[in-house]
Amino acid sequence: MNITQINKTDHCLLFHCPERSVSTAVYVLLYVSAAAVVLLTVCGNLLIIISVCHFKQLHTPTNMLILSLAVSDFLVGLLVIPIAIIFMIESCWIFYVISCLCYIYISYFLAATSIFNVALIAVDRYVALSNPFLYTKSVSVNTMCLVVVSNWVLLLLYHIALLYFNGRYTNLVLCPGNCFLVLDNIWYLFEVLLKFVVLFTVITVLYILVFVIARKHASAIRDLNIKTKTRTSRHTTDSMKSERKAARVLGILVFVFLACMFPCSVYAVLGSVIQFQMGTFQILAMLVYLNSTINPVIYALFYPWFRRCVKLTLTLQIFNTSSSLINVL
Repeated sequence: MNITQINKTDHCLLFHCPERSVSTAVYVLLYVSAAAVVLLTVCGNLLIIISVCHFKQLHTPTNMLILSLAVSDFLVGLLVIPIAIIFMIESCWIFYVISCLCYIYISYFLAATSIFNVALIAVDRYVALSNPFLYTKSVSVNTMCLVVVSNWVLLLLYHIALLYFNGRYTNLVLCPGNCFLVLDNIWYLFEVLLKFVVLFTVITVLYILVFVIARKHASAIRDLNIKTKTRTSRHTTDSMKSERKAARVLGILVFVFLACMFPCSVYAVLGSVIQFQMGTFQILAMLVYLNSTINPVIYALFYPWFRRCVKLTLTLQIFNTSSSLINVL
């Protein structure tokens, strides 16, 4: 998430690693807090991955998107957040040159994967609510898995091209104590438009439409309950309620994501007209990364199936014969 247009030569001349000004106690507390954040992110998302993969009842198209988001969040917690926090605490890049290159690529790639996963979730919920019969007939688990794999592969290739055609090592700032990538004007504009304008707008608009459709479904449910009590109407009502509940919970996930993403998006869009501050951008990028920590908490608060799966996993019942067939919904 180091999208910048600052002059790297001037930055190298001005930048130096500051002396550590905090006390040892505060220093230790910062690292203990960082370890707690990393542990929560990695373990929380790992529990989501285990739950969706193990329990066959959770093998649904929407849950394949949740699984994809959990994998990207897990990798963010494992590979990006620890390095980003150390960079912030030390106010200095203390790792090797090759580590800088890997960190830049991985952080770009995983942040983009999370954004596209959330966008796919928004599309999935919109289609499921706007045309539930077509969705049930056309969207299978295999189809969604193909979409997820295609998303990861295309983003992988795109970010390889980004680093290669942006000048490879020539635009990577490797002056002592710092590590970030300077994008040329064309790539910078494309990155900002794609990740911070187009996708942000698409996600917001789709979920506004989702909530409008959900309100119409609520009115339809009331009308069905008033007019008839047949088995068919009850089945239709239950199905509509289930879709509305899924949209509501995933709407909370999307809203939190947009809230974490918004400050960084504004800063990136205004990057060419304001004086760029590396420290400010690090804090805003960290807010985006911390969304990966928050997502498992949202699942734990709003998904009863996730709490049941966590209990079964932590008590090692998933190792029992036929445990994958347990009813967790």
